[in-house]
Amino acid sequence: MLEIRSRAKPSDAVPGGELELPFEQRQKTRFRARLASGEEVAVLLPRGDVLRGGDRVAASDGRVIAIVAEPESLLHIECSSASELARAAYHLGNRHVAVQVGAGFLRIAQDHVLAGMLRQLGAEVSPISAPFEPEAGAYAGAHKHE
Repeated sequence: MLEIRSRAKPSDAVPGGELELPFEQRQKTRFRARLASGEEVAVLLPRGDVLRGGDRVAASDGRVIAIVAEPESLLHIECSSASELARAAYHLGNRHVAVQVGAGFLRIAQDHVLAGMLRQLGAEVSPISAPFEPEAGAYAGAHKHE
């Protein structure tokens, strides 16, 4: 079985395969999965490593594998003002919810209770299917936004 034990530099070679994963699995460092080609892989990364869409990892046969963030069922949150959006982010953070922060929006995993709370705060909440790239946390280092 093909093994993935380390990251590759983003500039390393054209990817020789793709590994599409939801965020929950990209947080894990030990798991089995299948490449887009169907080939089975064992991921054995250093503990605490979170994979992001666009990352590259090195396979035991020398190939570079591209990580693809799988689309997931999410809630897309928008507000009529920056202060309302900040208030929504505060209440989500107070509940230790993983939140993706974008230009004028927040995204969280589907949750009908949180959707109701956000609507009561005046937010517009829409279900979408999209890759989920939540913030890494205050102590996890920088995270680029696009």
